[in-house]
Amino acid sequence: MQFNISQAQFGIRPSVTLPSPEFLKVVGEDGLRKIISDHYDLIKQSSIYNIFPQDEKEFEQAKINSSDFFIQICGGRKYFNENRGAPMMVARHQPFKITPKVRIVWLECYMEVLKKLDIDENLLKSFWNYLDIFSIWMINTSED
Repeated sequence: MQFNISQAQFGIRPSVTLPSPEFLKVVGEDGLRKIISDHYDLIKQSSIYNIFPQDEKEFEQAKINSSDFFIQICGGRKYFNENRGAPMMVARHQPFKITPKVRIVWLECYMEVLKKLDIDENLLKSFWNYLDIFSIWMINTSED
């Protein structure tokens, strides 16, 4: 599958479509948690690790929080709401300097993880398309 990264324009938030709930059914909660964990492990080795928790326990908790969010977004149990309240992801990410370049590194780490999955391409594309547009919403700083 071709993982295309949409052009982001600072301050513009395009319409986002949730991933197909079938994606979660196919990968399962444990599978999605592994996807997120593997993504975070790549983040730890990347140039954007500095905006993630540096304490190991906090970093592991961030993996859980992110997994809870994505399970919920994919139509699963509302773990994020149960554990942290309404997502409000733009506000939650406001303290961190997220530039278009940071977004691209974040997406590239997901590419590495997702390209290893052996699932229907339409389901994979559904999840990827969500990540691509969702990540535009998180940009809160123009390039340096």
